[in-house]
Amino acid sequence: MSAVTTTTTAVAATATGTGELPQVRRRRRLSPGRRLPAARLAGPLLLLALWAAASAAGQLDPGAIPAPWTVLRTGVRLWTDGTLPTDILTSLTRAAYGFAIGLTAGVALALAAGLSRAGEALIDGTVQLNRAIPTLGLIPLFILWLGIGETFKIAIIAIVVYIPLYLNTHAALSGIDSRYVELAEVQGLSRFTFIRQVVIPGALPGFFVGLRLAVTGSWLGLVVLEQINATSGLGYLMFQAQNYGQTDVILVGLLIYGVFGLVSDSVVRLIERRVLSWRRTLSS
Repeated sequence: MSAVTTTTTAVAATATGTGELPQVRRRRRLSPGRRLPAARLAGPLLLLALWAAASAAGQLDPGAIPAPWTVLRTGVRLWTDGTLPTDILTSLTRAAYGFAIGLTAGVALALAAGLSRAGEALIDGTVQLNRAIPTLGLIPLFILWLGIGETFKIAIIAIVVYIPLYLNTHAALSGIDSRYVELAEVQGLSRFTFIRQVVIPGALPGFFVGLRLAVTGSWLGLVVLEQINATSGLGYLMFQAQNYGQTDVILVGLLIYGVFGLVSDSVVRLIERRVLSWRRTLSS
């Protein structure tokens, strides 16, 4: 031990005598670094550039994958003749109704199951059973129950939405530290105050994870449902284009679905960062 100390002292004295300062080892940064502006657009823009370059070089079959400018011209034509605005409005209406119902049901069931043992016994097993059944496999049964109109489409979207919301919110509620519950009991908080000050802040991170999955699920369910006994909507437009071999129209519909999904997910992320600004995480 004394030898190590003597050696260290000698090195320090030598560095001082020569006027050189001992090198201090830099701390390695393990965080991902500062957030880049518009970072999530980099990937889609790169794919678009590769698509355009491959089309310009003649590496893609125009009949199978039309060039981006061909798809853009088709989209402008469909918008100008009034087909695209009507189908977009119809799809957004279906998705909004189904999402609103699923959001309400998912949060209500998660609160009932997460705050009560009786509610958990009655609800959690049923939801897990529903989760195990493929939701799109319920379509024939719902058509028999609700008909082939808009009701069954909205019901299926609601189911697709409420399951991830319930699972993630319920998991967040179950993961709240029991010491917070004991502290609230010692402080004599009422049930409403306990839910507002302890339960809701503790469950918000899981809720937003479920919300992002639910938003994506609503678009995935919509694109399938609009190809079943529909007379309007983006899915119907794509289904009709398939019958006539119009690949450019199909790509227009897929790109619009993709934009809807990206924009809605970005909005949820923005709200999450604002609501949970008190958290210090890697993403922030």
